[in-house]
Amino acid sequence: MSTIPNPKRRQWLRHIGSSALAGAAVVSAPSLARTPTHRVVIVGGGFGGATAARYIKQRLPQAEVSLIEAQAQYYTCPFSNLYLGGLKDFDELGHDFSNLAAQGIRVITDLATAVDTEQKRVHLAHHAAIHYDKLLLAPGIDFKWNALEGYDEAASLLAPHAWKTGPQTQRLKKQLEAMPDGGLFILVAPENPFRCPPGPYERVSMIAHYFKQHKPRSKILILDAKDAFSKQALFQQGWQQHYGSMIEWIPFAQDGKVVRVDANRLQVETEFGTVHQADVLNVIPPQQAGAIAVQAGVTDNSGWVPVDSSNFASQQVADVYVVGDASIASPMPKSGFAANAQAKVAATAIVNDLLGQDPAQAFYANTCYSLIAPHHGISVANAYVADETHVIETSGGVSPLDGSAAFRQKEADYGAAWYKAISQDIWNSPLVKAT
Repeated sequence: MSTIPNPKRRQWLRHIGSSALAGAAVVSAPSLARTPTHRVVIVGGGFGGATAARYIKQRLPQAEVSLIEAQAQYYTCPFSNLYLGGLKDFDELGHDFSNLAAQGIRVITDLATAVDTEQKRVHLAHHAAIHYDKLLLAPGIDFKWNALEGYDEAASLLAPHAWKTGPQTQRLKKQLEAMPDGGLFILVAPENPFRCPPGPYERVSMIAHYFKQHKPRSKILILDAKDAFSKQALFQQGWQQHYGSMIEWIPFAQDGKVVRVDANRLQVETEFGTVHQADVLNVIPPQQAGAIAVQAGVTDNSGWVPVDSSNFASQQVADVYVVGDASIASPMPKSGFAANAQAKVAATAIVNDLLGQDPAQAFYANTCYSLIAPHHGISVANAYVADETHVIETSGGVSPLDGSAAFRQKEADYGAAWYKAISQDIWNSPLVKAT
């Protein structure tokens, strides 16, 4: 990364390095058998929830830390586009919770159905309710079904969203494989805010790579409800370089906003009445915070969760914290890296509060790597500070335009290394004893 000629990016990297060292200093020994003095419940086993469980248990080994996740295996949205492009096997996206359980974290495979914030209990579909002193929600996103006319959950079986990695992702992959050479793949991109701002455009890149290898006469059309998108100039330069005229992007101003979906016919209609016919249709619908956040009463009229920016505590319900995609944290994007960073700050805040210690200053970071082709990576990186009401960007930058092939290869390598490292940090690392 030191090869990136951008002073703000170098400043960001120095910040990340110091943050990593600070994080290493708080690691402590595994929990011993004892009566718990505090009960912390985490809902959601992804980048935010699993991180919070791990770091709370490290800092407070005598606490009973319960992690509730509906699936025994968590499949990541980051790198799922590489599966669609034929560069990853689906199983490579999966992570289990065995290392977290070995650290003394109580891992419960079940669906959290309700939160009683007065009695401080989380109700589950198949287990008894769990009491908490502190609750951290990391529920990710849910969809606003029918916000696009005609696009409901049933329609997603014909025109997959694939915006939660799992059966939908596999369904879309099978449709791409079955599509005839010379067919048209249409991706419908949503308005902001939504999970993973560069995600639709990386997806198109990876599908273009697959088409170039196996269906070279095929075309890709992006119908976008926005006039700009993350890393736009870098994506468009890469598309032209690797895929020529295969990809067409229609922005909002040129009638790119889809308002109606006919999943049976694989057709979409835009705001000014233009009908587009797909061979494979990928609709990414408008989004909101995961259902358990809505039920818990921590969302506002936007459908997202307002939080105290300094610790990600809910602004509306005491002793509840919300991290990751569900929270309102602008200018931080809704990304896996951001969720991981937020969870570490929230974990520290929870432990300090339970121990009666002073709150710590909040620092956050985000980086997002995207692949345009197997050896062509691009990235954006930012660092932030926060007070109770605002997240403030302090430094950041993107990959330069016109980078060399060697530079793009390094960015691709950095992205692969990031995924391996963050997965190790969250799900796969045994607890390290403090010295």
